[in-house]
Amino acid sequence: MESFGDDQGVNGDARLAHARDLAEFILASPVSYHAAEEGARRLAAVGFTRQEETEPWDATPGGHYLVRGGALCAWWVPEQVGPGSAFRIVGAHTDSPGFKLKPNPNSTAYGFAQVDVETYGGLLRNSWLNRELGIAGRVTTLDGEVHLLRTDALMVIPQLAIHLDRGANDGLTLDPQRHLRPVWALGQCDLFEVIARAAGVEPDRIAGTDLYAYDTQAPQIISNTFLASGRQDNLVSVHAAVVALCAAVISAGAAATHKKRRFRRGAATNAATNAQRPAQPTTGADMAVPLAHGDIAVFAAFDHEEVGSATTTGASGPLLEAVLRRTAQAFGADEDEYYRMLARSSCVSSDVGHSINPNYPEKHDPDHYPLLGRGPIIKVNAAQRYASDALGESLWLRACQAAGLPTQEFVSNNAVPCGSTIGPLTATRLGITTVDVGIPLLSMHSAREISGVYDSWALAEILKGYWTIA
Repeated sequence: MESFGDDQGVNGDARLAHARDLAEFILASPVSYHAAEEGARRLAAVGFTRQEETEPWDATPGGHYLVRGGALCAWWVPEQVGPGSAFRIVGAHTDSPGFKLKPNPNSTAYGFAQVDVETYGGLLRNSWLNRELGIAGRVTTLDGEVHLLRTDALMVIPQLAIHLDRGANDGLTLDPQRHLRPVWALGQCDLFEVIARAAGVEPDRIAGTDLYAYDTQAPQIISNTFLASGRQDNLVSVHAAVVALCAAVISAGAAATHKKRRFRRGAATNAATNAQRPAQPTTGADMAVPLAHGDIAVFAAFDHEEVGSATTTGASGPLLEAVLRRTAQAFGADEDEYYRMLARSSCVSSDVGHSINPNYPEKHDPDHYPLLGRGPIIKVNAAQRYASDALGESLWLRACQAAGLPTQEFVSNNAVPCGSTIGPLTATRLGITTVDVGIPLLSMHSAREISGVYDSWALAEILKGYWTIA
């Protein structure tokens, strides 16, 4: 069987270049706050301007963005914007499962300096053992200043040796209170001194902290086919959306002709019979005049998806709705015109899904399993754990057609509980057509996840297609 990710030449070079850039993005984004700022930095580099929420809203033609904590929103206003426009939204999330430091993280036991932590999200606990962990996040001072920080490798969660736990290979049980406390030094040590030094402030000025453990091991491309790295859920989607939006904006207004491309739905539903290669990738020069349709391209990267999204920066909060409403009002739309804009709008909610694991095939539906290297996925669930429906599916397939790339369908095994993501929350809050998509991963929610080099590149290309199709 031939993998789409095995292509050589220009196509393969583009995919590997995208994977290397994704690796750099992940390295720059140990936690959600850094991910939001890294995305903002990249958008600013192509001409987006920062919008402060306390200032009058700017809806002049061009790119704008705002950062609220670990969330990032960006929007591109076309020259021909008006009440007849719509919003084309891509949603993702910046946070990943891990450990959050308790307010007073200092602890000692039997001569070891330890770090008191809470579990954050549904992490695969055993994958965090024996890994070199750093600390990253933000601290605030009494005067309200916010300082981002990250340390190098600082601590480790030591696993009990097999000699002391002879049954470990038959079943490992980890108590989150007793067994998942990192060690970081010997004797009495003050972790706040290290944190303050990393933040560039004095320890006695720290008033509040939002600090997390992160795996310091760098991402690694394997066999030019896989990318192994932490935090791919869901920095893969954040990165793909930023790359797609920047690419569409850079080429905005360029004269070009759209080339029709071969398109196949379900190219990987049955891997044994579908080994066709995808069409050549689209580039800025291949597309019809990008963003010339009059719609507003919007990107929303929320925080706190892994813990329910019910925060000021989560998908259940008012952030995206505020951006849409203030943008419409800023160019003169009244309330009725705003709701008419919403009725024409759509959202592509991008989050990762489960690739079939060849060691555990029984966990997947035998006819709807995605496979690494076969392209992005569309996620469907009868109980609406995913927001995809027939309208959203046709929207996604048009974007795939615009990019000339295949997609896969993912439906859970009926006997295995289905997860959820920001799609249903966005659809419920805004009442717009929403489709849940993403790329397949192996080892999701572990400290080190595995993706396909081809898939992350293809996701960016299809998101670019969504933002640029007529």
